[in-house]
Amino acid sequence: MVQIRHDALRATFAAILERRGMAPEAARACAALFADATRDGVVTHGVNRFPVFVSQIDAGDIRVDAVPVLVHALPAFEQWDGQFGPGPLNAVRAMDRAIELARAGGVGCVALRNTNHWMRGGAYGLQAAAANCIGICWTNALAAMPAWGARDGRLGTNPFVMAMPGEPPVLVDMSMSQYSYGKLQEHRLKGEKLAVPGGYDRDGELSDDPAAIEATRRVLPIGYWKGAAMSTILDMMAAVLSGGNSVADIDAKFTRETGVSQVFLAFALDRISPDGAWAGTVARIKAFILESEAIVPGSGPRMPGARSQAVRAGNDRDGIRVDDGIWAQVLAL
Repeated sequence: MVQIRHDALRATFAAILERRGMAPEAARACAALFADATRDGVVTHGVNRFPVFVSQIDAGDIRVDAVPVLVHALPAFEQWDGQFGPGPLNAVRAMDRAIELARAGGVGCVALRNTNHWMRGGAYGLQAAAANCIGICWTNALAAMPAWGARDGRLGTNPFVMAMPGEPPVLVDMSMSQYSYGKLQEHRLKGEKLAVPGGYDRDGELSDDPAAIEATRRVLPIGYWKGAAMSTILDMMAAVLSGGNSVADIDAKFTRETGVSQVFLAFALDRISPDGAWAGTVARIKAFILESEAIVPGSGPRMPGARSQAVRAGNDRDGIRVDDGIWAQVLAL
């Protein structure tokens, strides 16, 4: 492992993106999203994913100078075409617009088609929470998970994000698979087994070996059939609302994950609960849960997203630990 400061990580990413033709301001914004994800411990969609992102720029999947175009508008809903631009920047713009719509009418929804992988989806939930909005967003993806009862991958892992404002905000950011492929890679690079079975090996047996699961590409849906059902309906809603590609379309048209469809929702709490009563409701729910009796003394429940907040504080203090091999790939770009 190498130890790298957050600002050095961000500057390295930005310089690489500028060399690929991305405008300086856009490169800095995109680099910040990768660096922030890494600092929060989400290396799977930060530094570990950065070489893949750059390879897709080099392959022409990601158009560094593209910006989204408005296609269709209703009072609280808009449909945009991402023009195959950088997924993280398109997502920030889409959530910004959903927040603007919510501030005008209480709720705003933006559906985005022809975009690319958004990297850490939780970033856009936190973006909404920072604007005092409830944020909900999701994306479809390349087919990489079997439907329940099937062997071959026909579903996307289709990450789903929800965020509630507060100090700190509550954040749920989860793939519809028990482990994302990025998390499998992270465990494999560390030589670690999974905490619980995450998919199937070549013998069709549930396995905690990340390499064995990567080899079969038979990741396990969260909640078994329930995760498969969630993946299916999230894909349907993203494709219908955006007028864009479904998982089946992405699988048929592209060899890599591009042209995905996404949805961004914001609920403006200043409009919905102008007396601020929502904050007391959230505080009571947090207290009720956190006062639970711990199974292991000193290690009780925590709010969703709390781990990332603790990791960020440690990484700001000590520097960010990055896998040597991944960092060598980054420096070679």
